[in-house]
Amino acid sequence: MDRKTFHNLMVLISYAALLVLIVLRLNWVVILIHQILSALKPVLLGFAIAFVLSRPCAFFERSFSRLLPEKRSKASVGLSVLTSYLCLMLVVALIFTFILPQLYDSIVTLIDRIYANLPAMQEALNEVLRRLSLTGSDLSGMLPSLNDVVNGVVNTLTSTLPHLLSFTGNVVSKSVTLITALVLSVYMLAGRKRFSAQCGRLLQAYASPAVARTATQVAALTADTFTRFISGQLIEACILGSLCFIGMNLLGFQYAPLISVIIGISALIPVAGAYIGAILSALLLVMISPLQALGFLVFLVILQQLEGNLIYPRVVGNSIGLPGLWVLTAVTVGGGLFGLWGMLLSVPAASVCYTLLRQDVNARIRQ
Repeated sequence: MDRKTFHNLMVLISYAALLVLIVLRLNWVVILIHQILSALKPVLLGFAIAFVLSRPCAFFERSFSRLLPEKRSKASVGLSVLTSYLCLMLVVALIFTFILPQLYDSIVTLIDRIYANLPAMQEALNEVLRRLSLTGSDLSGMLPSLNDVVNGVVNTLTSTLPHLLSFTGNVVSKSVTLITALVLSVYMLAGRKRFSAQCGRLLQAYASPAVARTATQVAALTADTFTRFISGQLIEACILGSLCFIGMNLLGFQYAPLISVIIGISALIPVAGAYIGAILSALLLVMISPLQALGFLVFLVILQQLEGNLIYPRVVGNSIGLPGLWVLTAVTVGGGLFGLWGMLLSVPAASVCYTLLRQDVNARIRQ
């Protein structure tokens, strides 16, 4: 037996033994993966922040490079990173100073209206039960008294007091994780070109030219697809939320801030987001007037058609190259496996797989 055959045989035996070990100790493997992901949470969060800010940072870097002289061209990297984070802080400040207060007012108004409509709901339910010849239940206790509310709050605080220390520890841990992620994202964003060059050198050193070329193409396709998808969804959410807010104020619909935020956030979810936002918003408005809820649904359908057919293709561009059937399949499978994050990221992941499979099929057909 020559050396190459022996080497391949040993690799195959090692792979089979490792696979058997993973199957027999699958629970240990799951726990180990969970611990690794928990330890890498600041790194992953920092990478996500840097990835979202990479396109604005590249735009600012090109702008500063044209404005600054050649001797100061290196300063464009630092200025672009600083400008990107200043824009992020500005967006967060606008959310806290403008959107959140109006959102709070809308929620308070909604709660007050629900409490005010409870007696009418009681009478309507009793009437329905009487018409059905059923014994109606007295639902007057649905509206709790002030003493009941106060006693419930006191009992809740008393029972949860031992957990306050644990809650404080979790808050401190989350804060440390967020700060660490922000610091790491700054380093990742500032050194993204050097990091990319280092990865390329590693591939050239430890992989064959064909593998290095394929890995580079896959990485470039993945980065481009995810960048276009994330930036497109964020821009679409901002545009749709803003237009919804303006239109609701012009048409006199209530809860404009709250519903606009719901529509904007739900627009981040492909396919299913439009239905989720419409159903939640209609349920809020139906408590005021069913006609107003119906009018809002008509307005939202027109707005989504206008935004999807005219504004979104011009501002963001066309789709990421994935047919509608596979978009719906990716959202369904991703949501079922990984929840909300699966619904958000399944479409670009499926688009990358679809593009790679199409390229491979075309290459094999040509051969």
